[in-house]
Amino acid sequence: MHDWDSSIYSIPWTPKSELEVMKSGEYYPLFETIRSRGWLINRVFETSMFVAICFIYLYRLSHVPLVIKGEVDGFVLWAWFGLFGAELWFGLSWLFSQALRWNVIFRKTFKSRLSQRYEEKLLPRVDIFVCTADPDLEPPVMVINTVLSVMAYDYPAEKLSVYLSDDAASEITFYALLEASTFAKYWLPFCKKFKVEPRSPAAYFNNNLNVSLTSPHDHNHAKDLEVVKKLYEDMKIRIKKAAKLGGVPKEIRSKHNGFFQWDSYSSRRDHDTILQILLHKKDAHNSKDVNGFILPTLVYLAREKRPKHHHNFKAGAMNALLRVSSKISNGKVILNVDCDMYSNNSQSVRDILCFFMDEEKGHEIAYVQFPQNIENLTKNDLYGTAMLAPSEVELHGADGYGGPMYIGTCCFHRREALCGKKFDGRYTNEWESENEHVIETSLQELEEKSKALANCTYEENTQWGKKMGLRYGCLVEDVITGFSIQSQGWKSVYYNPMRKGFLGLAPTTLLQTLVQHKRWAEGHFQILFSNYSSLWHAPGTINLGLRMGYLRFNSWATTCLPTLSYSIIPSLCLLKSIPLFPKIYSPWFIPFAYVILGEGIHSLLEFLLIGGTMKGWWNDLRMWLYKGTSSYLFAFIDNILKLFGLSDSPFTVTAKIMDEDVSQRYEKEVMEFGASSPLFTVLATLALFNLFCLLATLKELVLSEGGFRAYEEMVLQLLLCAFLVLINFPIYQGLFFRKDKGRLPSSLAIKSTALALSACILSKILI
Repeated sequence: MHDWDSSIYSIPWTPKSELEVMKSGEYYPLFETIRSRGWLINRVFETSMFVAICFIYLYRLSHVPLVIKGEVDGFVLWAWFGLFGAELWFGLSWLFSQALRWNVIFRKTFKSRLSQRYEEKLLPRVDIFVCTADPDLEPPVMVINTVLSVMAYDYPAEKLSVYLSDDAASEITFYALLEASTFAKYWLPFCKKFKVEPRSPAAYFNNNLNVSLTSPHDHNHAKDLEVVKKLYEDMKIRIKKAAKLGGVPKEIRSKHNGFFQWDSYSSRRDHDTILQILLHKKDAHNSKDVNGFILPTLVYLAREKRPKHHHNFKAGAMNALLRVSSKISNGKVILNVDCDMYSNNSQSVRDILCFFMDEEKGHEIAYVQFPQNIENLTKNDLYGTAMLAPSEVELHGADGYGGPMYIGTCCFHRREALCGKKFDGRYTNEWESENEHVIETSLQELEEKSKALANCTYEENTQWGKKMGLRYGCLVEDVITGFSIQSQGWKSVYYNPMRKGFLGLAPTTLLQTLVQHKRWAEGHFQILFSNYSSLWHAPGTINLGLRMGYLRFNSWATTCLPTLSYSIIPSLCLLKSIPLFPKIYSPWFIPFAYVILGEGIHSLLEFLLIGGTMKGWWNDLRMWLYKGTSSYLFAFIDNILKLFGLSDSPFTVTAKIMDEDVSQRYEKEVMEFGASSPLFTVLATLALFNLFCLLATLKELVLSEGGFRAYEEMVLQLLLCAFLVLINFPIYQGLFFRKDKGRLPSSLAIKSTALALSACILSKILI
């Protein structure tokens, strides 16, 4: 969708000095905006779909069973209006999704123009925040690979500062960062010399194609590669050894003063602020690489935590970093990235500065959001974790209305916008570099003064978490933060270059995926009825299309109701020979067929165009059903319970490691169950219920005297039930046919079978 020919779209331009440009009065932007091809065809299709949906509503209202037959069973009436309610909500949800396809745009940057104008003096400082929370689920080796990848950006090192926020306050993570600070002295010169991509050591060494293509006949490269790879492997062994021992050996602890800060450590939720500046230009002897060039500033932070103080999870960590970094480096631009999302493009900083520093439009941009791309996807994306439609289409559509939402990682912010400054139409860019005000003091004094900013009581009676920094009070605090910034007049940009800016890890089991989506759906549902709801927050400041885009995600949890309705009611009525759709020969059948086929073909073509496969589309469709009937259902229930004070959803960290046998099944695209969970109970029960309904109907179809004619009013119901059975095939395998550890437990198979059979029998008796 975003593969374009620059010769067609770019503005004709020949290099001129900045002085020549100023004298001529010509303006050459640092970025351009390109509308998606095929936008007109897409709008025509959307309009026709809207008309067909309206005809479906008309059919429901004009063919109510009571009106047609005079008398009707109460259940039939409930089933009819149950489907009508589901169709109303599906139509509204479709409208929200199509709003994000109405004005899809793409962005292109001109880094050469940026360098020509600003390279020498005016490039701003950039502070990079890397967040980790659990060394068991987020291994320290993975964390430091992310840190090293952003330290190695193609950007002046003296203007880069990297901060690692460790919310577990793990001395092993600190030790890993200490090791990384030494390895960086060799890794960064290697990257610079050979223009390495990507600049995560693990990713680079694992990518045999990249290694072999980089100067294959250069003996210096081969020699340097061997040295730096040996250093990396040795470092990795030392870190893993410490992790296996459960602590840093005494001989290592005694060599670095930073470890003494753990003397007052009681637990992850009870410790003083631990802050250590590992690399800084003031420590010139220790902060230079092997070639004598300065390294980026590197800081470790574990903010203070006490059992009686709520720490606000990742949002609290980010706000502590905002304050601490303002003392140490005070970069005007801030990148925040999760510890599992390494930099895949060394030019990303220069790309985003093309947006922030554009002379005409840059002053109104608060943040630039990159997509959260996944590295460990299977060929057909078994669990739909790439979320191709949102990342490759819908967020581009949000950009067309003033900017995408902030998704919590892979995002570059303007510091003052993130810290609560409202946009003023008279506001202008002021990018300073060497003259930026950072208090001159010794490193020890700087550490001590900065520690106070990370105390657990610092935010009391302040605007932090309300109007400054990331906002609190929601599981998806990043989304309400972005919405709050946009409601203050700022715009945002979605940048999705051909070479992805960041790559990370996705869940590798079905349960991990469903739990992750439950948390997201629950957080979005909280927003829907909060002060930050796009329904009523800041009227007149945000484009209607963008509000509809937010509602597309905020209403995830509520789609459980129509999805469950369509998964149960048609099959149940099929069991009782109750028709709910028009006959196949009726004119009213046409809008149903058009919506089903039209949307199916459209979504398939869109999926293929944005890089997916046909099997990947089928997997994505299955995951839409699974999330709708399990993750979203439990998110909806938890939110309702929370309204009555009966539930308090904890923040969960998704595991980034997996067992060898799980990994092998994942690579073979075999769905991983392997556990008993209420989420699986719902999925298995629904799958078996539809299977029993289909088998019972086929039996009646074969034995009935009228044959197919007896069921011609129920063709759509029969097809829908067959579709649900077909798409649930992995569940039937997990219940009855698989013998590996990834199958569904026998106890769950018995429970779900009993529930499904009971539902079928009771419906025969009671309805």
